[in-house]
This record gives sequence, structure tokens and C-alpha cells, in this order.
Amino acid sequence: MCKCRTGKQQLYKMRRAVGVVCADAELELRMMNNREYRTKELMKRFIPYFMPYRKTLFMDLFCAALTTICELVLPLIMRYITNEGLYHLAELSVKTIGGLGLLYLLLRVVDAVASYYMADMGHVMGAMIETDMRRDAYFHLQQLSNTYYNNTKVGQIMGRITNDLFDVTEFAHHCPEEFFIAGIKIAISFVILARINVLLTVIIFIIMPVMIGVCMSLNFRMRGAFSKQRNQIGELNARIEDSLLGQKVVKAFTNEEMENRKFEQDNGKFLDIKKETYRYMAAFQTTTKLFDGVMYLAVVVVGGIFMVKGSIAPGDLVAYTLYVNTMIATIRRIIEFAEQFQRGMTGIERFLQIMDADIEIFDEPDAREMIHTEGNIRFDGVSFEYPDDHNIVFRDLNLEIRHGEKVAIVGPSGGGKTTLCNLIPRFYDVTAGEVSIDGEDIRHFTLKSLRKNVGIVQQDVYLFSGTIYENIIYGRQDASKEEVIEAAKRAGAHDFIINLKDGYDTYVGERGVKLSGGQKQRISIARVFLKNPPIIILDEATSALDNESEFAVAKSLARLSEGRTTLTIAHRLSSIRNSDRILVLTDQGIVEEGNHEQLLEKKGIYHQFYMTANELK
Repeated sequence: MCKCRTGKQQLYKMRRAVGVVCADAELELRMMNNREYRTKELMKRFIPYFMPYRKTLFMDLFCAALTTICELVLPLIMRYITNEGLYHLAELSVKTIGGLGLLYLLLRVVDAVASYYMADMGHVMGAMIETDMRRDAYFHLQQLSNTYYNNTKVGQIMGRITNDLFDVTEFAHHCPEEFFIAGIKIAISFVILARINVLLTVIIFIIMPVMIGVCMSLNFRMRGAFSKQRNQIGELNARIEDSLLGQKVVKAFTNEEMENRKFEQDNGKFLDIKKETYRYMAAFQTTTKLFDGVMYLAVVVVGGIFMVKGSIAPGDLVAYTLYVNTMIATIRRIIEFAEQFQRGMTGIERFLQIMDADIEIFDEPDAREMIHTEGNIRFDGVSFEYPDDHNIVFRDLNLEIRHGEKVAIVGPSGGGKTTLCNLIPRFYDVTAGEVSIDGEDIRHFTLKSLRKNVGIVQQDVYLFSGTIYENIIYGRQDASKEEVIEAAKRAGAHDFIINLKDGYDTYVGERGVKLSGGQKQRISIARVFLKNPPIIILDEATSALDNESEFAVAKSLARLSEGRTTLTIAHRLSSIRNSDRILVLTDQGIVEEGNHEQLLEKKGIYHQFYMTANELK
């Protein structure tokens, strides 16, 4: 996997170098999310997950061989007793029968112990493989760029790393086990049956491939139906998540009926797909039963004729029937396992669709740690367009921000203010040109060390489900409790925190719903204080707050900005009047630059913004 990933990164690097990264990124991503894999490729990619557990796997297969041998001995015992009873009854003693019974009892004990190991450790092995795959998928998702998440529904991702991998547990355990057992049973049964009667064995083994071929054809159709089913449950999950997260908006606009209709539509579509799946399953099961009947019919009719003609002994026919019954049960089990097989293959396929998504933002091979940073930022001939929609944001943009300078960025919506700031921590990579810090291209630094030196306070604050303390210490995991409290004090959050019932142990709820906007914002500022980066990005950090909360948060932000290179994106011009420099950014680039007074004197775009803001007050 690592080699494959490295190869993709090198390919992406070459494409980026020649300026073709964005060519068909959206189409490419959608195709990757729906790519179909051949069974051979799926198995080739899945088998390495067995390697850490190969000892368990070999032991599981050994136990499977023991249970198979124990099962195959019974027809031989019945054959011996029947033939001896018919032809040599005087020689068949109670002692002999008792010995055979004791042998069979011993075999059943061995079978029970082996079956227990298979049911226990076999399933544990499958669960560990599932866990490893989920871990790999999650780690890979952490490295994917914003472009991937802009074009992939969270519900689909959740379905792929949870529900889709549940079936892998059973698949990983039963797939090698079932095929191994089937191989042993069919091979041994063929040898024994051929020794009993070659012609009857040939007839049975002519019917068998036809049965397997027809059933496998139906199985491939089942796999397609399972794949559609998994995709639709992902869409259904996404619909539910979207509706529940936006339930306040739904209620505010009284659109419950509309959301119900949307849900019914997706739910009905899921039902239609399940109906299609069950039709294939019904056809599959009916076909297997029909072929079972044909094989039993061949044994009864042809075997009966051979017995009448003396070509086969009664005991041999009993044994033959038992072996055919075992073989039919094995084939039926394998074919029925095909449903689980297809579920497992679908889960692996959807897992690989995540793993094969390109990591667009990655460390260069010679990337080094960013150890000491002054905070001088430079944009040199930067051009950028979004990979998914090819929306051109910048062309040949040049900008220099000095250490400790407070720079504000204003402009119309869609002018690229947030995008400009997102290029600094490499949430996106430039299409052309270079972004440098202290004279060094940021791509020469490791992502982790680069982002450690950049703190971001956004308008839409995200707090994790947990306590206030856990959310603040997220800024630096090795911080002491005293450092967390000090960060909260500097952010102006300590006073309101200690007045809460549980203080720093207060549960904030999902996305921080138990706190007000101003409280959440000050906690996010405390998080950045604890991180203590030399570069700060304030992305409309106060625009969604009321006047009182804005005032409190503004004081916290002022303290946060002291001695740091600060970029502030703001629509409220009152919050940036004291900036060292104000940039007016439009789709034409930076069209105006200066401090508050200088820009007002120019009577340009900034002056228009300022006058409009005063009129609205």
C-alpha cells in the first residue's frame, strides 16, 4: 500500500508541476468513488491483511481439515457395517461395532474441539482484520484534502468504514475456511466414489460444474445488487444526517413534510433495490435446490439400476449416497456462502474506493521540520483554481506580510479571502507560483510542523463532543492543567467557565450546542492560545456574534494577536480599523492596499464598503 501511495503522490507531483492537477479532478474523484474492481484485484489487495495473523489462519485451516476428516469417516463406517451385515453377519461382533462406535466418538470429540477453535479464534481473526482495515481507512481519510470532502457525503464515508466492513469479519474468517473444506471434501469424495463406481461418479461430476456455473452467474448479479444496496444505504444515511443536523432550520421553516417526502423517496428506492436483491437470492436458492434434486435423482435411479445388476453392493450404495449428500451439502454451503462472499467483496470494494482516493496534499520526500518561525509570509506569482469546479480564484497574485504585522483582508463575497488564507497551512496547494514563510517554500516543510505554526479562529466554531477542558487541550495535548487555565484566562473564557455547574468538566454537547456563540468562540481562541503559534488567521471570527459577545471576543483576539503575524478576514470594518495594513481583494486580485485612513482618502472600494456599513447602522 505504501508503495502504491508513494507512486500516486509522485504522479500527482508531476501533474502539479506541469499544471494539470485540476484537469478532471471532480470527474476523477466521482469515478474513484464508484470504481468497480475485478474479484482477482480485490483478493490481491485483501490477502495482505491476513499476514499478521497467518499463524491463526493456518491453525484455523488445520482445525477445518480435522472436522472435514471426522465428517468423511462416517460413510465408511456405515459402508463397512452394512456390507458386513449383508454378507458376513457372523463375523460382525458387538466388540467390532463397539470399537467403531468408540472411534467415531473420539472423532466427534476432536471435531468439537476443532470447531470451537474455528468459531472462536477464526471469528476473532476476522474481527482483527476488520479493525485493521477500518484503521487504515480512517488514517487515509485524515490525509485527504478538502476537495475529497467537498465532493463526498459524510454519510457515504461513514457507511464505508462501519457497515461495509462488518461483513468483512465473516468474510475473512469463512472465505478461506469454506473453500479449503470444500476442496478437501470434493477431492476425497471423488477418490472414494470413483473407487466405488466410476460411471456413476462421472455422471455426478458432470452435473456438478453445470450447477456451479449457473449458480455463480446468479451470484454475480447478486453482487451488483448488493453494491447498489450499499450505495443507497450510504445515500440514506447522508439524508438522515443532513436532516437531523439541520433540524432547527427544518422546524423554523416548517418543512417537516418536505423532509419526510425526501426521506420516503430515498427509503423507497432502498426498498426497490432490496427487492431486486431478494429476487436474485430467490432464483439462486431455487436453482440450487433443483440441481440438488437432479443429483439425488441420478444417485437413486442410476445407483439403483447398478445395484440390481450387481455392479454396486448395497453398502457401497449407502456410502455413495452419504458421500453425495455430503458433497451436495458442501456445494450448497459454498454457493450459499456466495451471498456472504459477495457482501464481503462489496465491503472490500468500497473500502478500496476510499484507500485509492489520491492524497493531494502530502509531504515532499525531502520535507523538513519547521522549527523556528519569524512569521514572514510571501505570495509570489500565486495562481489557484479549485480542483473540483475549476473556479479560478487568483492569477499571478503577489503579496508580502512581515513578521508581527496585522493585515486585514476585505472584499466582496467570493473574492478569495478565505482561499488566500487556506493556502498558508496548505489546506489547498497553489496551482502555480509559491507561498513561502521566512523565505522558504511551505512545501519544503512537513505538513505537521507547518500547521503547528499556524493558528486559525473561524466564524463557524467546531467544538468536539466532550468537556470544555478536552476542547481547549486539543490545542496542545501535552499541556498541563495550569497552562489550559492560563490559556482560558487570556482568551477571556475562564470567568464564564468557572461559573458553570461543572466548570472545566462541563459537557459542551455535539458541536458545542450547550454553549452560546460567544462562549464557543472564546473556547476556540483559548485553544489557539494554548497552541501558541507565530502565525494567526482570523476568518470572520466575530461576524456571527451579538455586540456584547463581539466586544468580549474582540478583546481576546487583540491579546491573541500581540507579537504574532495576523491575517484577519472581516466584513465588519469596525474590527479591522487598527490593522497595520488593509487589503481589498476582489476577483481582479488585490486592488487596494493601505491603512484605514489611507484607504478612506482614496475613495475607492474600501470607502464604499465603509460608507455602506455606516448607512446600515
